[in-house]
Amino acid sequence: MALFGRKTREDDTATGAESTAVTRQAPAPPATATGAPATATGAPATATGATATGATATGAVAASTHDLVKVYGTGSTQVVALEGVNVQIYAGEFTAIMGPSGSGKSTLMHCMAGLDYVTQGGVVIGGVNLSQLNDKALTALRRDKVGFVFQSFNLIPTLTAQENIMLPLSIAGRKPEPQWYDTVISATGLGDRLTHKPTELSGGQQQRVACARALMSRPDIVFADEPTGNLDSRSGAEVLGFLRRSVDQFGQTIVMVTHDPVAASYTDRVIFLADGHVVSELREPTPEKVLETMTALDRQAKERLAATSAGV
Repeated sequence: MALFGRKTREDDTATGAESTAVTRQAPAPPATATGAPATATGAPATATGATATGATATGAVAASTHDLVKVYGTGSTQVVALEGVNVQIYAGEFTAIMGPSGSGKSTLMHCMAGLDYVTQGGVVIGGVNLSQLNDKALTALRRDKVGFVFQSFNLIPTLTAQENIMLPLSIAGRKPEPQWYDTVISATGLGDRLTHKPTELSGGQQQRVACARALMSRPDIVFADEPTGNLDSRSGAEVLGFLRRSVDQFGQTIVMVTHDPVAASYTDRVIFLADGHVVSELREPTPEKVLETMTALDRQAKERLAATSAGV
């Protein structure tokens, strides 16, 4: 059986993905019916007023999860990071995933991107069920269909900005479409920095190189994990503005994990997680609406912790 989520060294270098290999366990039958909400005992309550009117989208689905369960460890050390998660990511939209620390937001993104295996359930990208792919096919899908932007940039220090941008295509033996190449370079404002190496670039410029690398292969979907986490407010706004334009002008589908209400306000939709469950959704987010929802979720998390500590 193929290993779901195991990555080759070549694949990691090309995408900037983390290098730790993981092995796949054959998915067990889902615990709940497809599309049914999580019903585990102790599931967190939905934040009051968090779901916006008109939250249901009707566009094509670029990626989805079905009764997704992710468990770390066994026995007394077992941690259920995700439990019965059903999410649809719509094509041509900018979606944020948010939640308190430990809510499972980064785990969800890693599972959806094929960077980590799932314990139960499934992940589908572009109609392809990732759990049915062998190593070679999964590597090809991540390289050709998925783009990655990480908080730590994950650039190769010995390569120039241009060489970093072109790396996934170079490994795949492909050449960029000249018009698309010019479009991406112009949109990122990197035209005069292409010969510079990462150490000669600012943090914001390095992250724009990472964004250009993610878009150069014209992927079906881009996953961004805290892309502004290491940037100052000005550089962060530049990166978020570029991601927003990528959706509006190029029709790119982007999923971003963030803890920042301002960053989330650049998106079309925010999905909120708590304790491994999807608990709310917000469309047309503003920093104020996002902060209100996050405050409610944090309060509920503290109340649950207090109740657990008291033995309730």
